[in-house]
Amino acid sequence: MNIDNPLYMRRFGARTIAIPEVRLFKWYSLALFLLFGMMALNAQAATYTLPDVIGAAMQQNPVIGLTRAQEDAAQAGLTTAKAYLNPEIEAGSGPARYRSGGQGDGKNWGVTLSQPLEFFDVRRARREIAESNIQVTGVGSELTRIELRARVKSAFYDVLQRQAVLKLVEGDRNLLQQIRERVKLRVDVGESPRYELIKADTEALAAERDYQAAIVRITEAKGYLRGLIGQSMPMDFDVQGELPLGNSLPSLDSLRQQIDQSPLLTQARAAREAAQARLRLEQSLRFPGVTLKAGIEQDPDLTSMRFGLAVPLPLWSQRQGQIAEAAAGVRQVDAILSDRELGLQRDIDSAYQRYLIASHQVASFENGLLKQSESTLKVAEDAYRFGERGILEYLDAQRTFSAVRKDYLAARYDYVSTMLEIERLLGTELLEVKP
Repeated sequence: MNIDNPLYMRRFGARTIAIPEVRLFKWYSLALFLLFGMMALNAQAATYTLPDVIGAAMQQNPVIGLTRAQEDAAQAGLTTAKAYLNPEIEAGSGPARYRSGGQGDGKNWGVTLSQPLEFFDVRRARREIAESNIQVTGVGSELTRIELRARVKSAFYDVLQRQAVLKLVEGDRNLLQQIRERVKLRVDVGESPRYELIKADTEALAAERDYQAAIVRITEAKGYLRGLIGQSMPMDFDVQGELPLGNSLPSLDSLRQQIDQSPLLTQARAAREAAQARLRLEQSLRFPGVTLKAGIEQDPDLTSMRFGLAVPLPLWSQRQGQIAEAAAGVRQVDAILSDRELGLQRDIDSAYQRYLIASHQVASFENGLLKQSESTLKVAEDAYRFGERGILEYLDAQRTFSAVRKDYLAARYDYVSTMLEIERLLGTELLEVKP
C-alpha cells in the first residue's frame, strides 16, 4: 500500500494515518448494493395489470383530450344559441340650410337605436340544435372511451397470449436441444445413422427460429399497447394477468334485446333530433323576427322622435334551398340509423357464432385433444428410447404436440376477442376486469 497516496491517508500534523482498503471496499459494496436495490424496485414498478393500463389510457391517450375539447365546444354552442341579438345604434350629424333666406345656416343630428327580436320558434329551434349536438358529442365521447377501452383490453390480452406462446416455444426449444444432444451421442457411438442428427439439427434450428420470432412478436405487441397509453409508459415493461376464460356470454336473444341501448344507436338518434331541429330552424327563418327601432332627430329649430318596426318580407327568397337541404339531412340521418340497426344485428350475430366456434374449440382441446397429443408423444418417445421407432416418428409426434398446444392458445384468444367485439358493439362490460 502506498501511504503517500491521499486516497489512503490523512495527515494530523507530523503523523500520518493510513485508511485501510477494507473500509473503502465496504463503502463501494454498500453503494453497489443500493444501486442494484433501486434497479430492482424500478423493475418491479414496470409491471402493469389490466386496470393499470386501462386507467392510464383513459387519462393520457390524446384522443380523450380531443373528446373533452369537443364536449366543451358543444357546451359553448348552447351558450351561443341562448344568447340574444345585440342592439345597434346609429348616429349622424351634418349641416342644415334653410330654403328660405334670412335665417342663416345650422347643424342637424340624429340618433337611432335598433333591437332585433327573434320569434320564439326560431330561438327554440336553435336551442334544440345545440342541445342535440351536446348529446351527440357526449355519446361520441362515450363511444370513444368504449373503443379505447376495448382496444386496450385486446392489446393487453394479446401480450399475454404472445407471452404464453413464448413460454411454449421456449420449452420446445430446450427439449429439442436435449433431443439433439442425445441423438448426437447415439450417432457418435454408432447406434443411429447420421441422417437422424441432421434431422434433429433441423428441428432444433426451427425451434430456435420460432423462439426468436416469439420474442419479437411480444415486443411488437407491447409497443402497440404502449402506443394506446402514451409516452409516460416506460419502453421496457411487463404485464401481469390472465385471459378471462371463465367468463361466458348470455344467450343470443338476450344480446339482441340489448341492441336498442347501444351507444351507436343512441348517437344516431341524437343526430336525427339535431337534423330535425335544423329543418325546423330553416323553416322558421323565413320569418325570423322583427326589429324595433327608436330614434331622435334634431334640426336647428325642430326636434323629431320616431318609433318604428322593421319586418323582413320573403318575396324573392323563401329559403327553399336551405329547407330542402335540411330535409335531405333528416332523410340521410334516418338512413344511417336504419343501417346501424341492421349492422349491429348482423355484427352481433356473426361475432356470437365465432364465439360459439371458439368456445367449442377450447372445450375440444381441454376435453381430449391436448391429452391425446400428449399421450401420442409419450408413446413415440418411449418407442424411440427402446429403439422401436426412429427419430423421425418421434420428432413428428413432438411437432404435432407443439402445433396442438399453439392451436389451443389461438382458440383461447379467439374466445376472448369475440367477447370483446360484442362488448364493444353493445357498449357494455361483459368481461370483468380483475386487478
